[in-house]
Amino acid sequence: MAGGTVALLPWGNVVEDFLDPIGLTVDDFEQGMTGGWLFGYAQALAKAGWRTVIAYPSRAAHFTRTNEMGLVRTIHAGSGAVMVRLPVPPAYAKVVRRVRDPYGWTAQAMFGPVPRPLRPAADLLRQALPYMAFPGAALEAVLRGEGCTALMVQEYEYARFDLAVRLGRRMGIPVFATFQGGDGHPPGIEDRIRPRSLKSAAGLVVGSGAELERLKARYGLDPCRLHRIGNPLDLRIWQARDKADSRAALGIPEGARVVVCHGRVEIRRKGLDLLLAAWRQVAAARPGQDIRLLLLGDGADGDRLQALLAADPVPGLTWNRGYTLDRKAVVRALSAADAYVIASRQEGFPVAPLEAMACGLPVVAAETHGIRDVLAEGEGSGGLLVPPEDPDALAAALLRLLDDPPRARALGERARARVEREYALEPVGKRLAAVLNP
Repeated sequence: MAGGTVALLPWGNVVEDFLDPIGLTVDDFEQGMTGGWLFGYAQALAKAGWRTVIAYPSRAAHFTRTNEMGLVRTIHAGSGAVMVRLPVPPAYAKVVRRVRDPYGWTAQAMFGPVPRPLRPAADLLRQALPYMAFPGAALEAVLRGEGCTALMVQEYEYARFDLAVRLGRRMGIPVFATFQGGDGHPPGIEDRIRPRSLKSAAGLVVGSGAELERLKARYGLDPCRLHRIGNPLDLRIWQARDKADSRAALGIPEGARVVVCHGRVEIRRKGLDLLLAAWRQVAAARPGQDIRLLLLGDGADGDRLQALLAADPVPGLTWNRGYTLDRKAVVRALSAADAYVIASRQEGFPVAPLEAMACGLPVVAAETHGIRDVLAEGEGSGGLLVPPEDPDALAAALLRLLDDPPRARALGERARARVEREYALEPVGKRLAAVLNP
C-alpha cells in the first residue's frame, strides 16, 4: 500500500492553550515532548510508510528557522515528523485578548458579565470566535508546500473541523478527524454546520465504542466511514524496568505497596477528588501498613489541588508536581508501583493507562467511555473496572489488588499482552494507513 503525507492538526485555538497549564513552551513541544496520540500517530504512520506534518497555530512571534513559506519549520526529534507553526489570525488575536475563556460555551463564560443590551451581540461573537481562530491561509500554504495528500484534525466536535473540511474540499484533499475526548459542542451555529461537515469528511477515527454509537445515532453517519482505532504506543520506551532498582532510585522501600497515577491535573475531568476520597478509605483500612499513592503531573488545577492537599493532607500520598518530558522518569515510577489507578469522569481514548499497562501494571479504573475500550474484557484485559463516581468501589478494588500480589502480577501480565497485541506502533500504523489510503 503506497504511503503519502498527512498533516495533523492538534486541538487548541493556539498550541499554548494546551502547553501553558502544564508549564511547557513551544520549544519544549517541538523538541522535547513525545508520546500522546499526536506523536504516537506520527510514529505509527511512519512504520506504515507515511510522512507526517504537524501544523499548529502559535502565539510565538520569533519567526526564526523559517522555510520558503515564511513559517517556522522544524523536525521533531522523537518522531521525525515535520512541525510547522501557523501564525494566529490577526482578528482572533485582537479579540481574544479581551476574553476570559476562549472555549466558554456561553457568552458569560467566555467574556464574563455582559450588560443585558449587549448580550445578543456577545453571543454572536461567542459563536464566531472559534471560527475566527482557524489559520486557513497559513494551513493551505503548508498543505501545498509540504505536498500533503490528507489532513487529520483532532476532534470533530470543534469549529476548526468545519473549516478544515471546507478547505480540504476546495483543495481536493480528504479530511479526517480523530476523537480524543471532545464529544460535544456549544449551542448555536455549530448545530447547523456540524452535521454537514461530518457527512463531508472522508472518515473519522474513534477509539471509543460508545462514541461511535453516539455518532451514528445523532448524525446518521455511514458506519463505513467510522473506524475504531485506539491510540498507539512505542513499546520500546514503555516497558517495565527492574522494580528494586526503580524503588531504590525513588527512595521507596521494598516492602511498600504502591499505587501510581500520572497525567494532567484536572480535578473534575480526571476524577482526582474521587481518587483522593478512595485513597483515604484505603489508608484507613490498612493502618500501620506502608501503602503509598504516587501522583505525577500538573495542569490547570494544579494550584487548586495543592491548596486542597495543604488544607487536608491525604495519608500516604506523594505528589510529584510538574509535567516531565523525561519518559524514563515516568517509566521508573511505573516500574516501582504495584498497580495503577484512574478515576476519570471523562476520557476519549486515554494513553496514560496504556503506558502503565505496557509497564506490566494492573489497572483499577472507573468505567467511563474510553476506559471501557482499553479494558474491554475487564480482568482479561488486565484490570478491574468499577462504576464511575464511586470512591467506595474504587477503594475496594484497590484493596483487592494490594492485598493479593499474585493476582496483581497476573493482571499486569495480561495488561502488557493486550497492549502488545492492540496498541503497538505497527498494528495501529497499518490500521491508520488503511483509513488514509483505502
